[in-house]
Amino acid sequence: MLPSSQSTLLIRTDFSDQDAWEALRTAVRTPNEDGFTAEAAFIDDRAYQGLEAQEILPLVPENRGHRLLALADGITLASPEMPLLVIDLEGEPPGLIRVVTAEFWSIENNLSLYNMDFDEFAGSVDADGTHRGF
Repeated sequence: MLPSSQSTLLIRTDFSDQDAWEALRTAVRTPNEDGFTAEAAFIDDRAYQGLEAQEILPLVPENRGHRLLALADGITLASPEMPLLVIDLEGEPPGLIRVVTAEFWSIENNLSLYNMDFDEFAGSVDADGTHRGF
């Protein structure tokens, strides 16, 4: 099972590039120009290596305390934009979109506070299915 947390879990599923993982962690922790950051708990455990979203969902505890999950997979760590796979746990079925790391704070903050709906972010993805901001 995944840990219960009030923070959005950011789960590493690709272990091919340690430097890219460290760069991702730094980028997520770095405030944007207005001082906003994502409230993320980093999960760096090889038990999740190679898992896809559908394999991780059954590992979410009922008392999860957070609305989203974010996966750092091979696509994330291979791209300069580091597009995380973000999963909305309240959707039925759970919603999935990619969000560039520079905009992760926006979806995490707004959905955690119920300021916006997941569909607003999903409706603003580019042709490749990635949200890069409004």
